[in-house]
This record gives sequence, C-alpha cells and structure tokens, in this order.
Amino acid sequence: MVEREVLQKRIEKAREYINFLDKMSGNYNFEEFKNDKMIYGSGERFLHLTIEALIDIGNHIISSEDLGVVDVYRDIPVILHNNEYIDKRDKELFIKIIGLRNILVHDYLDIEKETVYRIINENLSDLEDILKKYIELL
Repeated sequence: MVEREVLQKRIEKAREYINFLDKMSGNYNFEEFKNDKMIYGSGERFLHLTIEALIDIGNHIISSEDLGVVDVYRDIPVILHNNEYIDKRDKELFIKIIGLRNILVHDYLDIEKETVYRIINENLSDLEDILKKYIELL
C-alpha cells in the first residue's frame, strides 16, 4: 500500500523545486544564464532534484503496490502506464524527462546550457504535469 506521507513529502519537495525554477524562468536572458555559474548551477541542480523527486514517487508507487520490477528508471513510466496510473502522453513525456536526468547526472561534461535554459523557460509545465498526476493519487 502506498504510504501517503512518503508521497506527500516528495510531492512537496518537487513542488518547492518547481516553484524555484518558475521564479528563475524569464528573469535571465540566455547570456546571463549561461555565463553566471551560480544562476546556471542553481537552475541545473533544481531541475535535477525535481526529476529525482518524480522518479522517487513513481518508484514508491510501483514498489508499494507491487506493480512490477524497476530495472532502469525508464521502466517507471512504462509500469505506471501499464497499470493505468498515467496515460500514454505522460509515459512518453516522463521517459524524456528521465533521459534528461541521465544527461544531467552522467553526461555533465557535455550538457548543453541552452537545453537547460529552454526547459526552465518553456517546459516546466511538463514537470508539473507529471507532478499533478501524482497529486491526483493522494
């Protein structure tokens, strides 16, 4: 059974991180963003933390409800979709989000700052959409 308190804590953290990113959004042009290590580093880190929280929530649901085995993070949206927790669009979106997480964690030397900037300024709603699905489960 899903532990409501565990979900709430992670949802609150994800919401906090998204709110921080939302405050960054539109406040810096790309030149300011990419050239100021404090600004860029904060944006990248809070983006990473948001994704980790979304992954943790999904993993908790899968584990608690005994929905399947997660071998790699990409399994999480597939299992959630197969068990009707998220729709196909959200599954595909979450797979892309997890791909971004892998780049942030493993390919940190080659991260394109423009991609991080664009996500913060144009695609925060994608992260919010996944979070909203989780909130509906409460």
